[in-house]
Amino acid sequence: MQQRLQQLLEQAGIELTPAQLAQQVALVEQLHKWNKAYNLTAVRDPQQMLSRHIVDSLVVLPHLTGQHFIDVGTGPGLPGLPLAIARPDWQFVLLDSLGKRIRFIRQVCHLLKINNVTAVQSRVEDYQPEQQFDGVISRAFASLNDMLSWCAHLPTNNGSFYALKGNYPGAELACLAAAYQTSEVIKLQVPEADGERHLVIIKKRG
Repeated sequence: MQQRLQQLLEQAGIELTPAQLAQQVALVEQLHKWNKAYNLTAVRDPQQMLSRHIVDSLVVLPHLTGQHFIDVGTGPGLPGLPLAIARPDWQFVLLDSLGKRIRFIRQVCHLLKINNVTAVQSRVEDYQPEQQFDGVISRAFASLNDMLSWCAHLPTNNGSFYALKGNYPGAELACLAAAYQTSEVIKLQVPEADGERHLVIIKKRG
């Protein structure tokens, strides 16, 4: 599986150390194991998880700016855990309202010795961080405006929102709240992914 992941990452133009590759594969193994009991993801096949979870998470890496991020609605730690493994010098808060997901993330961090992740069980609108973030990442929100309204208190003044989307979200971008502006929309290349992937980067105006 490590060799397979290496091939996929090479196609996506992403480099990891052998130790990081091993950690990513171990993450998939844990996800597969926990999935049987806790139903954490709809993807059942570990080989599919490599592309649809690990590579799909890591393709945003070149577009992130800063060192302190929060992954809101992280689910079983996606994209937060793969990103944290790839960038051990960055800090990540992984936030989800479901206890079983947060338990999984904490267990994986303990097992794989991932020291740059804080797992928080909370609704995003109730979470009050001690310090704000360089970036707010999400691949799970229904709409851009929902993400912006619920997460408005999380980024620094100069911070960015990073929304992972499937198809180009033209309608959502057209009705973006006036306080925000689209910084960039990047079409992501995910080897073996079904359908399109886009990363929408949004900033506060002024």
